[in-house]
Amino acid sequence: MQQKKQLSLFDLSMIVVSLVIGMGVFRTPVNVAAKAQIPELFYLAWFIGGFVAFCGALTYAEIGSRFPVTGGYYKIFSAAYHPSIAFAINCIVIISSAASVAAISIIGAEYLSKIILPVDKQNETYRVAIAITTILVFYFINLLGLKASSKTQNVLTVIKIGMILTLICAVFFGGQTQTVTPIFKTATGALPTWSDYGKALGLCLIAVSFSYAGYAQTINFGGEVKEAKKVIPRSIIIGLTIIVILYLAINYVYVKVIGFEELKSAESIAAILAAKIFGPAGFNALSVIIFFSVMGYVNVNLLSNPRAMFAMGEEGALPKIFSRMSKKTEVITISLTVFTLIAVVIIFYAKTFDKILNYTIFLESISMASSAATIFILRKRTAHLDKKTIYTVPLYPILPIIFIAAYTFVAFSIYADDPNAALNGLYIFVGFLVIYFASRWFNKK
Repeated sequence: MQQKKQLSLFDLSMIVVSLVIGMGVFRTPVNVAAKAQIPELFYLAWFIGGFVAFCGALTYAEIGSRFPVTGGYYKIFSAAYHPSIAFAINCIVIISSAASVAAISIIGAEYLSKIILPVDKQNETYRVAIAITTILVFYFINLLGLKASSKTQNVLTVIKIGMILTLICAVFFGGQTQTVTPIFKTATGALPTWSDYGKALGLCLIAVSFSYAGYAQTINFGGEVKEAKKVIPRSIIIGLTIIVILYLAINYVYVKVIGFEELKSAESIAAILAAKIFGPAGFNALSVIIFFSVMGYVNVNLLSNPRAMFAMGEEGALPKIFSRMSKKTEVITISLTVFTLIAVVIIFYAKTFDKILNYTIFLESISMASSAATIFILRKRTAHLDKKTIYTVPLYPILPIIFIAAYTFVAFSIYADDPNAALNGLYIFVGFLVIYFASRWFNKK
C-alpha cells in the first residue's frame, strides 16, 4: 500500500527539534560542568558538540535525500551492511527509546503531580498512573493518523521552544557573583597537560553528544514526506540550527545566572532560572515546562520508533504483522501498539532499565558513526541519480569523516571511563545478532 506524502517542511523540522530536545537540556549541563572543571572547557564542549551535530545533520540530510523510505534508519543498515546488523542496532534503539519514554514520563509525572494532586496522593502509584495516562493519550492521538499526530507535535514543539526562550530571559534578571575562580585539577595534583584536557573534553562530549543526538531518526519518515529529496535535508538543517542556538544560549545563561562553580553540583537548574523570572511561582512554571517537554518527547518517539519496526516487518526481520497498516488512517497499528506496550511495561521496571540504558550509550555512538558511514556506500550505489534533485554534503568527504571520528572518539571515551558498560553493550548487540539468525533458521524450518 502506497503511503500518502503528508509531512511538510515545518512538520519535519519540528520533529527534528523534538527528537533532540527532551530532558537533557535541563540536566546534562551539570554533568558537563563537573567534568570540564573550567568554563572555557565547558563552552568548548558545547561548541564542538554543535559543530559535530551540524556535520552529522548535513551527512544525514544527504542520506535522507538519497534514500527517502519509511523506516530509513533500519533500511540504511540493511542495505549498506547486512539485515542482521540493522536488526541488532534498531532493536537496541527501540528498547532504549521505550525505556527513555518510560523514565521521562515518570519524571514529567513527578512534576505534574505536585501541581494537580494533594500532598497525600503524591506517591509512586499516582505518578505511574499519570505517566501511563500520558503515554496512552498520545497513543490514541497517533491512532488518528499522521496528520493529527504531526500537528500535535508542531504545537508541543513550538510551546517547548517558547518555554526555553523564556528561561533564557533569566539572564536579564541578574546573575550570580563569581566568588571562586574555577581551577582545573588533576588526579595527581600536578599541573594539567594537554592530555588531561583531552580526557576531560572526551568525558564532557559523552553527555554533550547525547544531548544533541536523535535527529538521525528523522530519516524514518522518508516515505511520508512531500518532496522528500528537498524537504528532508532542509528540515534537518533548520531543526539543528534551532537546537544549536537554543543549547548554546541556555548554557551561557546557566553559567551567568547560577555561577560556574555552583553549576557543577546544582539541582533543578531550570527551576533556578524559572525562579529568577517568576519568583515564588517559579516551581509551578518549571513544572509546566518540564511536562510539555515530556509530552513532546513521548509523542515524537511514538511517531518515529514504530516506523523502524514497520521496516523490520517489511523485510522479515520481525513478523510481517509489524508492517500492517490501517487502510483508513495509514497508521502502522501493530508496531505502534507494541512499542507503546513496551514503554508502559518498562514503567514498572524503570529502575532496572537504568543499567541497560548505560550499556546502550556505547552502542548508540557506534551506530551513529556506522550509519553516517553509509553515505560512502550510498553515493556509489546512487551515482546515477540527478544531482540537481539530490542534496549533497558540502566539503565531502571532510564533514562526514569529522562526524564519524567524533562519535568514535566518544565511544573510546566511554570505554576508557566505564569498560564494563561498553563490553556489556557489545554483549547485548551480539545477543540480538544471535536472536536474528536463530529466528531466520526457525522460520526456514
